[in-house]
Amino acid sequence: MKRAIPLLAAILILSAGPLYAIYSVKDSGDWPKDWPQELEPLRKQARTLEGPMLPQLHYAIPFSTREEFEAAWPHILKVKTEGAPIVLRRGPSFWLDGKGDAGVCIHTPPANAVQKNKRAVVPKNAKLHRAWWRADTIYIELIVDGKIVDLNRIPLPAETPIVDERFGEERGK
Repeated sequence: MKRAIPLLAAILILSAGPLYAIYSVKDSGDWPKDWPQELEPLRKQARTLEGPMLPQLHYAIPFSTREEFEAAWPHILKVKTEGAPIVLRRGPSFWLDGKGDAGVCIHTPPANAVQKNKRAVVPKNAKLHRAWWRADTIYIELIVDGKIVDLNRIPLPAETPIVDERFGEERGK
């Protein structure tokens, strides 16, 4: 009994400390107001995640129809930092939170970080320098299902590095 009291006291003291989440989540697209107006209708179906470090911002947009995605795609490309990659992944995706297997996650630097130059200097092998583009650019993660998000139906910018992670082992193109 004498051992149980200090043990219970220690548990109570330690459990009263602050709890930290890896991401904070908001169930709407809280991206900057100066992004293309054509993205405004997507705010309701999107979610905003902040974290896990710096704190970086991630805007996840699930799509339920091919037409909706294809109409939004050119406007999504407008927010990407020139020279930053597009990362291809398969669903299901953590970012979409179980709301389908097709969508986009726009990853950005912290809100208070100022991008001095909208054009990124791309290292020779961008896929090996992921710390560079993950911390300093606005890049797009495209969650591909082949039906709603179909790579055969959308243009990928010619000068954009494509990092293909759909099949496990990373393959850069």
